[in-house]
Amino acid sequence: MGGANDLGSYLKWIYETAVFLYELLSETGSLYVHLDSNVSHYVKALLDSVFGRDNLRNEVVWNKGYRGTARRRRFQQEHDVILFYAKSTDHTWNSTYVDYKDMSLARYNRVDEEGNRYARIKRRRTDGTVYYGRTYPKGKLQGDIIDVPIMAATSSERTGYPTQKPEALLERIIRASSNEGDLVLDCFCGSGTTPAVAEKLNRRWIACDLGRFAIHTSRKRLLGIDNIRPFIVQNLGKYERQVWQKAEFGEDAAFITRSYRKFILDLYHAEMVEGYTWLHGRKGGRMVHVGSVDSPVAVGEVRNIAIEFQQTLGTGKDAPRVAGVDILGWDFALDTNETAQQIASEAGLKVRFLRIPREVLEKKAVDQGDIRFFELAALSVAHQCARRELSIELTDFMIPPDDVPDDVAKAVRHWSDWIDYWAVDFNYRDDTFHNQWQSYRTRKDRTLLLRANHTYSKSGEYTVLIKAIDILGNDTTKTIQVKVL
Repeated sequence: MGGANDLGSYLKWIYETAVFLYELLSETGSLYVHLDSNVSHYVKALLDSVFGRDNLRNEVVWNKGYRGTARRRRFQQEHDVILFYAKSTDHTWNSTYVDYKDMSLARYNRVDEEGNRYARIKRRRTDGTVYYGRTYPKGKLQGDIIDVPIMAATSSERTGYPTQKPEALLERIIRASSNEGDLVLDCFCGSGTTPAVAEKLNRRWIACDLGRFAIHTSRKRLLGIDNIRPFIVQNLGKYERQVWQKAEFGEDAAFITRSYRKFILDLYHAEMVEGYTWLHGRKGGRMVHVGSVDSPVAVGEVRNIAIEFQQTLGTGKDAPRVAGVDILGWDFALDTNETAQQIASEAGLKVRFLRIPREVLEKKAVDQGDIRFFELAALSVAHQCARRELSIELTDFMIPPDDVPDDVAKAVRHWSDWIDYWAVDFNYRDDTFHNQWQSYRTRKDRTLLLRANHTYSKSGEYTVLIKAIDILGNDTTKTIQVKVL
């Protein structure tokens, strides 16, 4: 973290987030906030003001153990802090236990039907009756110091995500503050440890993150759980973008639109042009269209771009002089790449579709120039339908070479190497995508199935949606229509 201004912005964001989470919590709910020693004291004061000081249940110490080289002139930091707040005095609480040390278990070497340990030592009560030994519970009552070492480099849990937490840590927290069937929220899920543990403990869960890599890592991790219940992945990005747009460019609609377009064009290294409805900039002789933050670029939008391009070709100072348009968008409607390419081709226009990256919303990334616009990939699919049996096969996947780092491109030997994960919704109803079948690579198994089969229970016409996620974390979709007899 940088200077005072950075800290102030961070704490403002933490406070607003805490207020929002407080409103979301049920009366029996709890909040756990994991921090390091640099900011824990600041955040604790803010959380006290939101939840009330009396509702701080514990300052939990996660004793994660020392790893790495020795540091000079300071003690080695072996712990992080987890602040545990409750919404009310009626919060859910389950006492949890940890195993005794081997030395403690030496005397209590018998176990009853409930798993409690006891020693068979003959003792006499004051009334003369005899009993045998003292019963110990299943383990030692968990204190406010949780001893869970950080994961070893060889751990089977490792996903490659830099801030991944051990499942054992989240298991103790989730068991303590929820019951089976309760809802667990992790609004910064990272590698997906919280939802993975919640799923294994039979809790309902919601997991959120801003990063594509985090969502992709979490999705694959969840799919690796035996008997995983169905879940959906939803993109709620437009709401974040709407808030960002107003905060960045103000409330006036006309000013917002113009300022927003200029901002995106500057990042794309294009110059702004005036006097058009659908053509907003120019770069290297090609015209540029900037899609809105509210909706995906659709086929109708491309049709309007093509019409305006034809009407204005070579008619003025800023008129297009090369038959090409770069279309920038946050999202793209299904099959826009293929259908819109055909419309543009009929108008004698060559179009490129490039995704506006989410990093545009991050001031630090913008200031550092870490913004890249990725061209959409193209997915080819073959299918056969015999009565109620559908077979789908991926036949090709193309990523524009300019978007791929050299070291990544050199490692690719076959077009399927670009695909990390793909899934199929065999009955897409123009709403939410449902994972009804999927194949994905894991650290241990890098193979990927290229064929999927499905049996329909009744005849009819179905829309099938295929979603492929490439090794860069980008989604590419393809829809096909099938008629089942």
